[in-house]
Amino acid sequence: MTAITPENLLEELRRAAGVVTGITAKLSEEDVRAPSELPGWTRGHVLAHVCGIANAMARQLEFAAQGESIELYDGGYEGRTRAIEMAAGHTLAEHRADLDAALARALHAFETLDDAAWRAPISYRGGVVKDGGLALWRELVIHATDLGTGRGPETWSRPFCEHLFDFLAARVPEGQRFVLQPLGLPGVAIGTPGGRSTAINGMLTDIAAWLAGRTPTLGSLRATAAADGVDLPELLPWPAGVPVTR
Repeated sequence: MTAITPENLLEELRRAAGVVTGITAKLSEEDVRAPSELPGWTRGHVLAHVCGIANAMARQLEFAAQGESIELYDGGYEGRTRAIEMAAGHTLAEHRADLDAALARALHAFETLDDAAWRAPISYRGGVVKDGGLALWRELVIHATDLGTGRGPETWSRPFCEHLFDFLAARVPEGQRFVLQPLGLPGVAIGTPGGRSTAINGMLTDIAAWLAGRTPTLGSLRATAAADGVDLPELLPWPAGVPVTR
């Protein structure tokens, strides 16, 4: 798999932020109120969530720089939910302004880090600053797809998909082993070594989308066990921690 260095991650964050702002720049007032790809959420809800997680990660870094730790969201998960509901109905201009400010704040927080600061502890999942950067990358890329404007998982990069393979290995049920076999690329085994094995074949982005709970768009997925075709296996919830991917 491609190693994600802080320099690579910073560039990926800039690129992903640009995608989200580019999509938002093309939306109309009606588009913002329309349903997103997430059940029960409009595009306004998704934009409000993206603003919330960007500000939350910036806050993690700002406190870490002072040697302090703070919960991800002000008011915890309930506070996060209230904030999304309050902001979801904003006008398009308000959404754009909120998004620009939140992404600028988050990018500035990451851009000013030195090497040691990337390893500073934060409260998010009991990790370090780099874990927060990876989380924001996931949020931006996946929620750009959730906006439902035609930018599906087929646009996800190889480094991003490979990162999801690693991060979402925790979704494999106990006692099972998934052998991910993206077309034309090396296979990756995740789950319990020696566990009941299922091969998941298909295009790289289709496998990553399935692991992420999103709809694969290239129609290539196939699961086999003991050389027989089987249904795609059930997945566990997202890895433990604040459910920032809905």
